[in-house]
Amino acid sequence: MIAPPGLPAGCPAWFEHPSARDWDCAPAPTTEVQAFHAELPGYAATPLTEVPALAAELGVGRVFVKDESDRMGLPAFKVLGASWAVHQVLSGRQGDGELTLVTATDGNHGRAVARMARLFGQRAHVFVPGGVHPTAVAAIVAEGAQVTEIAGTYDEAVLFAAEAASRPGAKLVQDAGWPGYEQVPTRVVEGYSTLFTEVDVQLSRAGVAELALVVIPAGVGSLTQAGVTHYRSRPDSSATALMTVEPGTAACVLASLVRGELGTISTSETIMAGLNCGIPSMLAWPFLRDGLDAAVAVADADSAAAARDLASYGIPAGPCGGASLAGARAALTGEGAGARRASLAIGPGAAVVLLSTEGSAANPVPAS
Repeated sequence: MIAPPGLPAGCPAWFEHPSARDWDCAPAPTTEVQAFHAELPGYAATPLTEVPALAAELGVGRVFVKDESDRMGLPAFKVLGASWAVHQVLSGRQGDGELTLVTATDGNHGRAVARMARLFGQRAHVFVPGGVHPTAVAAIVAEGAQVTEIAGTYDEAVLFAAEAASRPGAKLVQDAGWPGYEQVPTRVVEGYSTLFTEVDVQLSRAGVAELALVVIPAGVGSLTQAGVTHYRSRPDSSATALMTVEPGTAACVLASLVRGELGTISTSETIMAGLNCGIPSMLAWPFLRDGLDAAVAVADADSAAAARDLASYGIPAGPCGGASLAGARAALTGEGAGARRASLAIGPGAAVVLLSTEGSAANPVPAS
């Protein structure tokens, strides 16, 4: 497997943890969360599209793509977590005055928080780091949010947001946790459980009895935490392998897994803007460390090519959405694929789900 450019020094492009499927954890409150989502305007399960051509290419039995390009009118999955977290924040506060919901974002989470603030009659203030596509910034502004663009990184934007949220009448709604800030990001992760519950139902309808692999784009790792929670809390937790994919220039999950401890890396610009994070969420880390089977890093060019390929199959993926296919290609094909497939227990009849976490409307794919 060819290592993508930008990987931290000494960090390989592939990590595996074959005993991850022996680990288990407590389940998420999926029934309560899904019932809440079902009452929101525009809620419907997003498509799970089978793509036989990808199954043939990857040498597996069936490939399905979870298409998050239109989630309750927004072009990414993030609204699932933002809506549940904002609901919990508003339900638990004292008083009825208008609240400013503050967050930092690479695009999709900030827009989702802004949408929920508008829906629930509140204000939003969103901090955006450099490198986020102007289309994504304009979409946040169109939701009625105050937007502050900074010249620094995503992690620096989080610090700005946390400081702004310390003022009276403001509340931080961030999707990553650190010591002393744990409750809200936990609610964000719980909100993502609806996505995986939908996949269960859709696979059952498609006649899939056993899911072999789920590929998840990882930023700070919150969606991956939700996936690990979902699959490792089941009686058949050993049946499904879980793999993250990240840009080589921002492979913070991969680097932490290789080191064996949570750490920070320097990042640089990537078209996978929603994955451009330098440190995994503290809350997600134990789930990533213990319950994740593998992690892989990919190049921007591979993600862009994968997104264009998904578009040809009727799935309008942005670069982060294309990352899942790029990661599956890196893991399951090419030099050394036999050993990687064996580690993931992927045979020729395996069923694979790729999470296409954003549409091209969220973050346009560069022209080839």
